[in-house]
Order: sequence, then C-alpha cells, then structure tokens
Amino acid sequence: MITTLTQLFIGGAWVDAVDGGTLAVDDPATGEVLAQVADAGPKDGRLAEDAAVDAQEQWGRTAPRARSEILRRAHEIILDRTDELARLMTSEMGKPLTEARGEVAYAAEFFRWFSEEAVRVEGGYGTLPDGRNRMLLGRRPVGPCLLITPWNFPLAMGTRKIGPAIAAGCTMVLKPAPQTPLSSLALAAILKEAGLPDGVLNVVTTSRAGEVCEPLLRGGRIRKLSFTGSTAVGRLLLAQCADTVVRTSMELGGNAPFIVFDDADLDVALDGAMVAKMRNMGEACTAANRFFVQRSVAEEFARRLADRMGALVVGPGTRDGVDVGPLIDAAGRAKVEELVSDALERGARLLVGGRTPEGPGCFYPPTVLTDVDPGSRLMETEIFGPVAAILTFDEEDEVVRRANDTPWGLVGYLFTENLDRALRISERLEVGMVGLNTGLVSNPAAPFGGVKQSGLGREGGRVGIEEFLEYQYLAIPVH
Repeated sequence: MITTLTQLFIGGAWVDAVDGGTLAVDDPATGEVLAQVADAGPKDGRLAEDAAVDAQEQWGRTAPRARSEILRRAHEIILDRTDELARLMTSEMGKPLTEARGEVAYAAEFFRWFSEEAVRVEGGYGTLPDGRNRMLLGRRPVGPCLLITPWNFPLAMGTRKIGPAIAAGCTMVLKPAPQTPLSSLALAAILKEAGLPDGVLNVVTTSRAGEVCEPLLRGGRIRKLSFTGSTAVGRLLLAQCADTVVRTSMELGGNAPFIVFDDADLDVALDGAMVAKMRNMGEACTAANRFFVQRSVAEEFARRLADRMGALVVGPGTRDGVDVGPLIDAAGRAKVEELVSDALERGARLLVGGRTPEGPGCFYPPTVLTDVDPGSRLMETEIFGPVAAILTFDEEDEVVRRANDTPWGLVGYLFTENLDRALRISERLEVGMVGLNTGLVSNPAAPFGGVKQSGLGREGGRVGIEEFLEYQYLAIPVH
C-alpha cells in the first residue's frame, strides 16, 4: 500500500523541515491541492548532506552483491505496486494512467539493470612499458552525490540516477522537482523497505532549490552532481560546481528534429511521430520539436498526422479512455499558447487544435501546424507540449544543415527505407541518440544523453555506472 508521504527523508527518518515550512502539490487536472509537503531550507539541505557524508565510508565498503540485492528487491516492490505508484504519479503530474504504468515499468528496470551492473565493476592489472613496474587499477565510488530530478518523469528520473549511485557505492541527497515530490518520497520508502541503510539516500523537497543546492555544491563535501533539467539551469549549476571541481553529469534541453524522407513508410513514420511527439503530452526532452518532411510527401503526412492527433481524447489522466492529460501547470500551458500564437502570426496554418479549452485544469489540445516560418519561436525552443510544427525540405544537405542549426543535440528521429541514407544522415546529425524508423529511444540498457548544450555524460547502459566511479592506479615496482 502506497501512503502519501509528506516529510523530508534524512538519515533514514521522516522529519519536518527545520523551519516548519510546507509547499503545496497541485493536481494539474483540477488545480486542487493534493498535499502539503515539507519545504526544505538550507539547514535541511546541510542535515541531508551530513547524513550522506557520514554514511559514505561504510556504504562504499559494502559488498557489491549486497548493493545488488537491495536494488533487485526494490525492483520487485515497485512492480508489485504498479497501480498505486501510477495513480500517485498521475495525480501529481497529469499523465494518463496507461502512460504512468509504463513509466513505473521503465523506472523499475533501471533498478534491475544496475543491480546486475553492481557486481560487474572491474579494474585491471598489467605490466607497464618499461617492464619493471606493474599497474593495478581499482574502481571506487566517487563519493556523496547530489541528484536533481525533473517533474516530467518523476519516478524514472529518480531510479535512473539512484540505481547507478547505489550500485557504485555512493550516498546521495536527492532534490526532486517541487511539482512532483510525492513519487520521489514513495521511492525513498520503497528503498528503505528493500533494506537500504540509513543515510545512503536522503530526500529534500523544496521550493528553494538555489538556497538548498548551491551551498552543497560549493561546500566541498558533495563530490558528484547528476542533474536533469533545462540548459539554463545546467549552466548555473556548472558554475557552482567549478569552485570545488565537482564531477558533473547533465541531461539538459533538447530540440529534436524529426526527419521524414519521401521513401519512408508513412505508416511507420506516423506511428513514430505519435510516440516522439505525444509521449507525456509532449513534455519530454526527447520530444520531436521540429518536423522536417520532404516536400513530395509533406501534405499527406501533415493531413494524416492531424487526423490522428485530432482523434486523441483530452482529459484527466485518471479517467478511462483519456489519451492526453493536462500540462504540468499554468505557466507551462501559457508557454505553449504563446509559441503557437507566434507561429500563427508568422503565417503558419493550423490543421487541428490550437485553442485552449474552457474550465479547470491545465489542458491544451493536440495541435498540428504547417507552413511554419523557420524563424518562429517554437523552432528555437523546447515546446514541451502537444504541438507538432511541420516544415518541408527538398535535399539531404539542406535538412541536415537545418536539423543541426541549434545549440542542442540530444536526439534526432530519421525515417527512410534507404539503408545507405539512414547511415549517412545518422552520422551527420549532431545528436547523442538517433531513432531510426522509431519514435522511442529511451531504454535502460542504452546510454542516454546528448552533445553540445544538451548535456554532459550518459545515463543508463553499461556506461551509466561509470559516472559514479573513480579510477585508482597503484604503481608496483617488481625487482
């Protein structure tokens, strides 16, 4: 049974904020307050850091198999409570229950994946080139970590960071987004139930992220930052990490191109578009942001996409049959409204959607725009909403140039039946991931991350645990 938890989790105990402050968690489908959770301040952040630092030495010496078993048990508990966790997530974030259940499975898989990686951390031994010395390589946890997660995938973004940290032997302070703290608190309770020692994971919910996190990053005891969020915030955090040279990994913003060539299977491309655009109501860093469709098939693609988008059912995520839930909050919806208005003022043609419904909740209809001016604001910023903006192209070089004309480089989507073209274009796209004839790239077994201003490092896959480990080299002379 999942209980709605509202306190901070520090040193294995549930505690109120030192100053007694709370923050409201709203249901974006109704605007009603779901819960009042503790609103941590700098003192609470320091207490969480103290707990993580105090637990680090012993936790770092824990047997890899013991860490693995904790993650495996947590994986099983999460799956056993899928419906409860999904409903909690939908209540605070808005996504339909079907999608929320999918996220629970996705989140749990990170724990299973890293439970297997925990026992496969390897070093090495060898003879140095001079023949007189030996080299012994060992791996050790980087140390106490600060993990900062976003609101759009509140459970999976937690497990994607917590899983490798536990597997590597690192302690943690987790700061979830203030819009969606309930899923993170539920996850902390599950890990405690699974046997995670006190102090290894500490969760501070706060509306004052800067006041809580900056002292930790500048203080010298936090040795690793893992952040998922906007590029603008990522830049600020990088500056704060510079003073004490905190190791960082960051998954930042995206501006994903979705490229459809005239030899593509349009049915496959449309299926891919619905996933790449509408997963999580478009509120994903991997969401297709700019649709580039070869001119000869652009009209048919746009018409068929509008038909499919227009058929989606919008409503509260807890209601049966709903395909599209609310956006996260009023500010998120206002941003989408402004981007669509700007595109229309610049001459875009509206095929479906584009009108904010009356009534409570932060709903916005699935929207398709064609004839979009390349200078429109939605071409140069993350839309983070259910809006597909379609542009046309004629030649390969043209679409590659336009796709790469952005400071971001997280993911790109490419649809073509020509294998040579698929490889040629994929290698030219300045992105960390490519979805080739698919609209879904996220998988716990694959390295997730981008290039340029989309981030540093990778999460998931065999390399995910590397972000939480250091090398230690021992030189051994042999006489």
